[in-house]
Amino acid sequence: MTPEDQEERLPLLGLPGGSVPRGRRVFLAAFAAALGPLSFGFALGYSSPAIPSLRRDVPRAPRLDDDAASWFGAIVTLGAAAGGVLGGWLVDRAGRKLSLLLCAVPFVAGFAVITAAQDLWMLLGGRLLTGLACGVASLVAPVYISEIAYPAIRGLLGSCVQLMVVTGILLAYMAGWTMEWRWLAVLGCVPPSLMLLLMCCMPETPRFLLAQHKHQEAAAALQFLWGSQQDWEEPPTREEHQGFHLAQLRQPGVYKPFVIGVSLMALQQLSGINAVMFYAETIFEEAKFKDSNLASVVVGVIQVLFTAAAALIMDRAGRRLLLVAAEPVEASTGLAWLAVGSMCFFIAGFALGWGPIPWLLMSEIFPLHVKGVATGVCVLTNWLMAFLVTKEFSSLMELLKPYGAFWLASAFCVCGVLFTVLCVPETRGKTLEQIIAHFEGR
Repeated sequence: MTPEDQEERLPLLGLPGGSVPRGRRVFLAAFAAALGPLSFGFALGYSSPAIPSLRRDVPRAPRLDDDAASWFGAIVTLGAAAGGVLGGWLVDRAGRKLSLLLCAVPFVAGFAVITAAQDLWMLLGGRLLTGLACGVASLVAPVYISEIAYPAIRGLLGSCVQLMVVTGILLAYMAGWTMEWRWLAVLGCVPPSLMLLLMCCMPETPRFLLAQHKHQEAAAALQFLWGSQQDWEEPPTREEHQGFHLAQLRQPGVYKPFVIGVSLMALQQLSGINAVMFYAETIFEEAKFKDSNLASVVVGVIQVLFTAAAALIMDRAGRRLLLVAAEPVEASTGLAWLAVGSMCFFIAGFALGWGPIPWLLMSEIFPLHVKGVATGVCVLTNWLMAFLVTKEFSSLMELLKPYGAFWLASAFCVCGVLFTVLCVPETRGKTLEQIIAHFEGR
């Protein structure tokens, strides 16, 4: 029996007729998993207030020049790229739950190393560790949440991944208003520690348990999460789950979602979002704003509000509509100088569509037997592109001038609209099995 035949015999983990499960512990489990993205957002936002703090004359603290500051901001993305590969391996072998538990370790260790840093190498080492954790969390949390959610709320809960990321960024900005870089790193240890405590009480996803032939445990997990096993049947005995093979890339059910997932991740980063968020405070300082920290907090608040709005309308408006509608808003920032107004406009557009939806679609479109490898490649693509954009952002601004750099980002936004219209299917309201059947032509 092929892996595709095995998946076809998996139970549809969705309730027909629009019925809604009674249980609400699925929301608690999603919150526990989303603390990983909160930690990852804090790690991303940390560099914005920390870099100006590290550039001041502070006793017993490393000093950052321009080159060191660019590495301090960008090296987290290299760690995250490695974390994407590690997460793709872990998610299929250790499971979704254990992978989330394990990623808390490099989060805490990385911030601890930064707290104790006496030189540049300790700072970079700590950032690399937190980046590794970011890569694992950015892959595993969307997969875990998509597999525990029923179709009616999968868009809402899946969008909460990005909502927690931008909340973490805002938390770093706000805390950086009153804390210097060491205490800010201490605060960064709190969200992953809380995730570790809560996830210990949560179940593994039913889909993963079924793939491991643990049918009773899957039923118990479903009962815990949904409060009901209504319309859920035990699947027939299946053969051993097969792994990924390159020959499977010839199958439409594999190569179509693979191309979509990788392309969305690349286009998301080519919009320039991470460069803007990593260096927000520095950008405002160079733009001669009196209180650059306050301006960064305002940008963070706008990102949280619009991401929350996207989460609320995701299951009504659909994924494709938000992806297409958000890009013209982002592209328009090429018409103005980089300042509070244009940055807020850019952030609002990104938060409505291209922030949450690529991560949500990544967790929805891949068959179970290739999910670990495929999501790992998507996350690797995202973070490698993030590194290139973040590391070369300053050079690009010098070469093309600010307006040229943002016109280039606008061109990529247009490419994103065209790709969405031509290639991305709507997944709203469908079970994960129905989405897979769409790509397979069934």
